[in-house]
Amino acid sequence: MSFSDDVPAPLSAASAALRERVGETEWQVRCDLAALYRLVALFGWDDLIFTHITAKVPGTEHFLINPYGMTFDEITASSLVKIDLEGRKVMESEYDINPAGFTIHSCIHAARKDAMCVLHTHSINGAAVSAQKRGLLPLSQFAFIVLPSLSYHDYEGLALNPDEQPRLVRDLGERQYMILRNHGLLTVGSTMADAFQAMHRLEAACMVQVRAQSGGAELIEIPSDVLERARVESRADRAAKAALAWPGLLRRLDRRNPGYAT
Repeated sequence: MSFSDDVPAPLSAASAALRERVGETEWQVRCDLAALYRLVALFGWDDLIFTHITAKVPGTEHFLINPYGMTFDEITASSLVKIDLEGRKVMESEYDINPAGFTIHSCIHAARKDAMCVLHTHSINGAAVSAQKRGLLPLSQFAFIVLPSLSYHDYEGLALNPDEQPRLVRDLGERQYMILRNHGLLTVGSTMADAFQAMHRLEAACMVQVRAQSGGAELIEIPSDVLERARVESRADRAAKAALAWPGLLRRLDRRNPGYAT
């Protein structure tokens, strides 16, 4: 199982009915995505009710997104909203969605068939680095891993204009990490675990950079010949590492904020 093997919390009648209706595959995606929302909150990357994480429903052109108005630490599998690539609900829900989340995420899901999960944050460290002209600097091993698959997208204001979508897709290309200048961070993954691990690396690289710069001492950048040894991880290697870490993350979540799989 990709979520905790501990005995799950009993489902309410409504949640049990939804699980029966959507089937085991979608329910598993819902559980993992709800867990990912709560992990983002646990690690302090959330921004009240804003920013988004989306997951593709396998075998469809639909994806799941957070109900607008719920904080990340209270998202559950059954509260997630299912929409299509036009932003229309394809299953009834009492919740609305944030249009900015649809604008950014829908075009990436449409263009990148490997992007089963798209994770976007407004973390303080990420926003700080996104405002720096040189972007992410080669100051740490985290950056060494991220840099070969990092892209940038210039700020165009609040992400409400569909005209921005082709440029988002173009700037991300086939890469896994993107810094949205003057805005925040974005990662894509083949699973929730994959997207989380990518964000953990990118956020850590930004945190190291901000802290190193704040120290006031001369910085040591990784030499260019060493950077040339960096390679983009194969998707299989990346997914395997993420899958290895994921169960432990969920055990931590179960200790601190259980109940996501309801």
